This record gives sequence, C-alpha cells and structure tokens, in this order.
Amino acid sequence: MTKEQRTGHISMLAASVMWGLMSPVSKAAMNSDAVSSLLVADVRIFGAAILFWIISFFYKGEKVTRRSDYVRFFFAGLFAILLNQCVFVTGVSMTSPVDASIITTTLPIVTMIFAAVFIKEPITGSKAGGVLLGACGALLLVFGNRLLPGAAVDAATSAHSSNLFGDLLCFFAQCSYAIYLVIFRDLIKRYSPVTLMKWMFTFASIALLPVSARSLALTGWSSITFTEYAELAYVLVFGTFLCYLIVPLGQKYLRPTLVAMYNYVQPVVATIAAIIWGMDSFNILKVIAVILIFSGVFLVNKSKARHAEDNA
Repeated sequence: MTKEQRTGHISMLAASVMWGLMSPVSKAAMNSDAVSSLLVADVRIFGAAILFWIISFFYKGEKVTRRSDYVRFFFAGLFAILLNQCVFVTGVSMTSPVDASIITTTLPIVTMIFAAVFIKEPITGSKAGGVLLGACGALLLVFGNRLLPGAAVDAATSAHSSNLFGDLLCFFAQCSYAIYLVIFRDLIKRYSPVTLMKWMFTFASIALLPVSARSLALTGWSSITFTEYAELAYVLVFGTFLCYLIVPLGQKYLRPTLVAMYNYVQPVVATIAAIIWGMDSFNILKVIAVILIFSGVFLVNKSKARHAEDNA
C-alpha cells in the first residue's frame, strides 16, 4: 500500500466516523418543531460554502484550468451535494432511522454497477463478494436486535414509522452520490479538496437559494434551543465541512467502489455511539456484523481495477 493510498483510507475512515454520528444528531435536531429537514440542508450547504470560501483565502492559490470545469463543478455539486443532501435529509425526516440506515448500504452496490457501466471497472468475484459481505454485516447490525428474544414488540413499533416515499428518497440520494463518485472522478483527481468543494458548494448554494429563501426568512431562530444549535453546529462543522474537506483525498487515491464501501462503517459508528450513550447493548451479533463489514472492505481493497494505477 502506497502512502497516497494509506492517506485515502485514513480520510475515508475519519469521514465515515463523523458521518456515522451525524445521522442520530441531525435526527435529534429535527425532532424539534423549530428545525425542519430543509433548515438542516440549508445549514449544511450554505454554511459549508461560506467555510470553504474562508479557508480558500488561507490556502495556496489554485486556478481552475478549464472553463468547462465550472460546468462540471455545477453538476458535481448537483449530484454530490444538492440532490444527495437535500433528498436524503428529507427522506430521513419522513421514514424511520432503521430504514434510512438499511438504504445507505445500497451505495457500494449501486456504485459498483455504475462503475462497471460508465468506466468499465470489472466486477470481479473478490469485489462482488466484498460488497456482499459488507451488506450482510450492515444489515445484521441494523436488524441484529430484532433477532434476539423479546425484540418482536420493538420491531413492530419501528415498522410503524416507516414510510415508502421516504425510503425511495433515501435510495435516490444514494444513486445520486454514486453517479458523482463514478462520473466526476477525473475532476476529483485534478483539483485540491478546497478548490473542488468551494465551487461545488457555491453552485449548490446558488441552485438551492430560490427554494430556501422564503423558508429561511420565516425561520423562528429565537425558538431554537442551545442544544439544537449545538446539534446543527456538529452537522455543519463535522458532518459536512470537515468530511467534505477530507473525503476528496479518499476519492482521489481509491477506486469508486472502495470509497463507497466505507459507507458500511457508518452503522458501526452509530451502533458504538448508541452503546456508549446507553441506548443499545453489546452482543455477539454486533461482533459478527463488524467482522463481516471490515472483511468486505478488505476484499474490495484487494480486488484489481481495470488500470494498474487505479488499484488501491
């Protein structure tokens, strides 16, 4: 493993940890009448655009080499940020956290299919097996407690909060991000994370503003509690700004399918956090699930890409 590949793995692992914590935090914030799913999306997109512009003034200057890249920045921001974030947050607000967690496990599968279609990345036995192992581990992590004695009542209660349209929105968000990972990989490799995200979040903000302007003007900021502001701050700084600052490093040095595999780490983090916070308990099923997930990541990492330079 090269130094660049190691950097890619560390970046994706760190981002996955922060993203894993973001889902329960943002869900807690949206439990308030004062914080809507659109407000969470506004805070993420507008706030991150401002932060990336601020940091760009302290960052070594980098020019956009091709005018056509501005158009690609726009569409990259559309798929990776606007559609992915707004649609997913809306879906989470409509359906159960369990359903949303399950649907996020489709990202590596969708990415593998898109990579095979658009960039001719082969679906090897090792890669397919790794994706399947990771999916099984993630599903076991989500459904594990339902397999234990006395879990039937909790499962029935959880099912009542499911929503088909919300589930479809969450799945559409995964497809949108998979398209970004595959189609815009050359753009990701060509620019630094700061330049890439500065323009992507800028164009996403411009596209979102007409939809959000009235909602932002009518938001009752005084009715938002300190705890809810703290939750929104985590979503912005850790779940968005820092994640999107380091994720391009993983996207630059690792193949799209392997990047997507780190999506399976998020339910692991959420489960560990729930155990630490006393919201869940530790059992053998969770151990098996974690082993399956990281075994899947290992297998995909060992699979071969179409081009030698893409192996990671």
